[in-house]
Amino acid sequence: MSFSRQENLRLAIIADIHGNLSALRAILRDIDHLANAQIICLGDVASFGPQPRETLERIRALGCPVVMGNTDDWLLKPRTIADVANPNKDTPFFLDVESWSAAQLSATDLDFIRGFQPAIELSLGTYSLLAFHGSPRSYNEGIFATTPDEDLEAYFAKQSAQIMTGGHTHAQLLRRFQDIIFFNPGSVGLPYENVRGQNKAHNPPWAEYALLEIIGGQPCVSFRRAPYDVAELIRAARASGMPHVETWLAGWLH
Repeated sequence: MSFSRQENLRLAIIADIHGNLSALRAILRDIDHLANAQIICLGDVASFGPQPRETLERIRALGCPVVMGNTDDWLLKPRTIADVANPNKDTPFFLDVESWSAAQLSATDLDFIRGFQPAIELSLGTYSLLAFHGSPRSYNEGIFATTPDEDLEAYFAKQSAQIMTGGHTHAQLLRRFQDIIFFNPGSVGLPYENVRGQNKAHNPPWAEYALLEIIGGQPCVSFRRAPYDVAELIRAARASGMPHVETWLAGWLH
């Protein structure tokens, strides 16, 4: 895919929606105000939220490129406890919600997910962009502010793109590594916020994404938040039939 003829390009990068249709709608309303913004989705679209089918339908209607995330793949091959390397007391909760999410989808939905790509490479004129879920090597490898340089060296080996973007960690991040600009757009549907002085993360009342612009031939990354009605999400979750719904909602009910 190439955008090489466009001098001023806008790409809205979204990731980690996790079946939160209310948050996705807020993001899309915000993107609608950005002239000529094109969307790329970094995966984890439908699983682990109250409206997996409806969220997947909305992404399909956009017709945007979508990367395969780990939870997308788990919808195709639902996990059991035997698939979890180090299970803990919360593992049954996650597996139950994942299994319920998969059961909400039709054969057509699953075929759509099978079309998600391991990575997406775009030409942006003099720059190129590589979009993935976790790292270029694996959707399970997260890139953090604290990831050692030697790990990044291994993740980015054999990649030629000057701009890279990945999700998975649910944390907005901009990091320079050698001649590479890496950024994480954050999470649309499950952002986390750690408040100073508190020992516990909660889910803030906004959705997150990033805007990549090529302005005058130069890349510019900005992070955006779109507030939305969390009460709408709570009503949808409690009406959904999702197992462990109050546990799932606890981060928003703080």
